[in-house]
Amino acid sequence: MQSSKNILLVRPSTFSFNKETAASNAFQVELTQSNEEIREKKLQEFDAFVSTLRLNNVNVFVFDDTVSPEKPDAIFPNNWVTFHADGTVILYPMFAKNRQQERREDLIHSLEKNFIVKQVLDLSKYEKEHKYLEGTGSMVFDHVHKIAYACLSPRTDKALFLEVCNSLNYQPVYFYAHDENGKAIYHTNVMMCISEQFSVICLDTIKDERERNLVVSSLEGTGHQVIAISFEQMNKFAGNMLTLQTNDGKNILALSQSASESLTAIQKSEIEKYNTLVPLSIKTIETIGGGSARCMIAEVFLPPIVE
Repeated sequence: MQSSKNILLVRPSTFSFNKETAASNAFQVELTQSNEEIREKKLQEFDAFVSTLRLNNVNVFVFDDTVSPEKPDAIFPNNWVTFHADGTVILYPMFAKNRQQERREDLIHSLEKNFIVKQVLDLSKYEKEHKYLEGTGSMVFDHVHKIAYACLSPRTDKALFLEVCNSLNYQPVYFYAHDENGKAIYHTNVMMCISEQFSVICLDTIKDERERNLVVSSLEGTGHQVIAISFEQMNKFAGNMLTLQTNDGKNILALSQSASESLTAIQKSEIEKYNTLVPLSIKTIETIGGGSARCMIAEVFLPPIVE
């Protein structure tokens, strides 16, 4: 399946502007509000995020971030772990030292109460070699056709990407992507998302014509309707969306309110042929964190334990 009906979220404890990631993440903006004001807003946004997804009949597993050590980006667990349908769990090497502390074995053990974990592939050793691959931030998976897409950057190492694709038996499609100022896009999932029938993508970020044609050809060749977005829409996180499956078998598209408001009526109409849009108000989180709705969600494709 392309979409999961089980997801993992981490309720933040010390969420704040992360100076260690800001140099490579052009989406981060430091706010002037007090830490207490920011903390209150982020928790309100997170709890509403959880509530809305549960109201839409998605299974949400929420874990609290630990107070110590401080982890300003713990709210984005999709970067350090992926859970696969064959029972594989992959742990990823993280660029920022304060993000390397986000990996938590206790979360995996807790999921084992409900799901089968057959093996854990730990790639965190590559941090010592300064090689990084940040989960489904770095990679966007087409699970149905076993293809993985990645824009290479300081946080997405080509050799590691190919290693993961080989381990999962996925075909790799890699390219370079830059914003309107020529800066490398830090994560693939801010410039593209893939659902079963469509892909929303900022094609303007792929400057090399051959690479752009390769990506479009791969998407269209697997039956995806390509919905192109602009730089401006990408900067509103219109590429950072994720299709989820509800318990009654429907597909919803989780996206931020900012992303939803940036889409044109025609784009929304095209998406709504396949998914129901579920806008989520997370302005504080996405402004300070530089990541949006998709970044907050770690999909759990692990096989469930049947009693």
